[in-house]
Amino acid sequence: MSHPLLPKLRAARVIPVVRTTDARLAALAVEWLRGAGLTVFEITLTVPDAPGLIRALAADPALTIGAGTVPDREAAEACLAAGARFLVSPWVDPAVADAARDAGAASMLGAMTPTEVRAALAAGADVVKLFPASSAGGPAHVKALRAVFPQVAFCPTGGVDARNAPDYLAAGAAFVGIGGRLVDEAALARGDRAAIESAARDVLGLAQA
Repeated sequence: MSHPLLPKLRAARVIPVVRTTDARLAALAVEWLRGAGLTVFEITLTVPDAPGLIRALAADPALTIGAGTVPDREAAEACLAAGARFLVSPWVDPAVADAARDAGAASMLGAMTPTEVRAALAAGADVVKLFPASSAGGPAHVKALRAVFPQVAFCPTGGVDARNAPDYLAAGAAFVGIGGRLVDEAALARGDRAAIESAARDVLGLAQA
């Protein structure tokens, strides 16, 4: 049975992956992208004091906040305590999936090959994150895996942008993760809100298509 959060993630079509070297810029990215209409965000643990930012954002019931690049159960539990509703790891770690399940949150474990996809499912993943998607073969790789795993929710991340995201979705991805092409740290640092909002409008068009 699929996790109850999955319909919301499928409807969003795009999850902005917020990965910045400055927590202030991460918060600004969420503020501006939210202003443009996005409400689901993955805050990676490479952001300084990511659990603190997750806690601040998760206090808003209009937002669905997850934690990304979660390395182990200890980090997973810190993010869940802060209010994360989903956990994302670039690899298969059953302990991360276990922590998510214990808290009622969704888990996305990273995989690339059929063997890794099977391992992610055996570990209890609700979603399989295909990472890095572009170097793994792009949409064609998603389509090939879907032929073997037709019931699996795949989320390609890595090299995905508004231009190629429709190809991933057409290949069978449940939704996609978009990082640097959407959360542009240079644009954030120079205060270029128009650039961030333009990128947001591009991905919102995918959700409405």
